[in-house]
Amino acid sequence: MKKDKKMFILIEAVLGTMVIILAFIMLREKNEEQGYQISVIVENSDDKQWSAFKYGLKMAAEDKEVEMAMVSTGTTLSQAEEKKLIEQETKNGADGIIIQPVPGANTKRMLKKTSGKTEVMLIGDAPQDAEEKIEFPVVQPDHYEMGKVLAEELLKDYGGNLEGKKLGILEGEENSESAISREKGFTEVLQNTGAEIVWSDTKKAENDGTDFLESKPEVDFVIALDDNSLTAAGECAAANNLHGAIIYGIGNSTEAVYFLDTGAVECLVVPDMFNVGYQSLTELANGIDKSSYKYKRPQISYTIMRKENLFVKENQEVIFTMSQ
Repeated sequence: MKKDKKMFILIEAVLGTMVIILAFIMLREKNEEQGYQISVIVENSDDKQWSAFKYGLKMAAEDKEVEMAMVSTGTTLSQAEEKKLIEQETKNGADGIIIQPVPGANTKRMLKKTSGKTEVMLIGDAPQDAEEKIEFPVVQPDHYEMGKVLAEELLKDYGGNLEGKKLGILEGEENSESAISREKGFTEVLQNTGAEIVWSDTKKAENDGTDFLESKPEVDFVIALDDNSLTAAGECAAANNLHGAIIYGIGNSTEAVYFLDTGAVECLVVPDMFNVGYQSLTELANGIDKSSYKYKRPQISYTIMRKENLFVKENQEVIFTMSQ
């Protein structure tokens, strides 16, 4: 009798252990199926300049088995609007948020306060705030280097001598770290070359590109330091309203490539936005998964494109990511 009782207790214990193990496996599988939720907030989210970036996000989300959602935004995004979107995504259960920070004072403080315990990854810009010691992981190309290499390409085309040549510089957000760094890289190379910068201005989303540039003083070159500025300049040149100015610029959309192919743009520096998307999501997923994870800062490359080298294999691969 005692032997049977012991056997019964042993069987109960084994069955109980099996139930616990089965429940643990089911819970783990459920969590794996759900994965982490990562939201992405960038300005003008439907703009084609984000195509390669979105493709990189998609590939990384599949590799890391996480859910990724692009938050729909308008052509402009204020700090207050960005704050509201971060609060919204945090409330909706996002484990992490990839953010293109809006330029402005106290951006770092706003991001830290609003995001709370949610992991944050910045792309494109690292907010500059000397009084705020908060640091966020960031994935971005070397903006200074891209501005520098663009100027070097211009100098190469004219034998290093730009004596008497007039330039106009067009950029996106005037207070953004990327715009400041790109212009600094470009202008430092042009020192003592004889070039004169006649004007430097911002292409705002609400301005019509053709009218905006048509009213500017005539120059020999228009230097467009971001994709929106470059496509605006390309449209103006295509309509013969740029007074014969030659365009050199930085861009990452199929429109930018189109204007290069048609001859409206002479030289195009293209940041690898696919890798910005892929690396930012991969790093953020790693950070969510391990609380002690030390974020890496991936190197983001760029490509120098001209009409004559558009169809080389390396450039076609870059263009492919833009068309997804």
